[in-house]
Amino acid sequence: MHKLKLGTLEDDRPVKVTVELSAAVHRNLVSYAEVLSGETGQVVAEPTKLIGPMLARFMATDRAFAKLRRARLVAPRPQPARSNSEKTA
Repeated sequence: MHKLKLGTLEDDRPVKVTVELSAAVHRNLVSYAEVLSGETGQVVAEPTKLIGPMLARFMATDRAFAKLRRARLVAPRPQPARSNSEKTA
């Protein structure tokens, strides 16, 4: 049996986003939903609901993204410019 990258879907507060997909990507999304439904037993009535978890999984497994994100989080933040009165005090 093959292991899909997505598992059961979490019930989370959504943010509405509009996206255009090519017909081929949409067909593959529908097929993926069918396979996922068979594997997890969780019916995926709306295949577009998979887009969010797929993007999250993609970002979670992208090592370059994780490395750059960590570097950005620990980078020193620029300090605000000090006024002349602060410099002489």
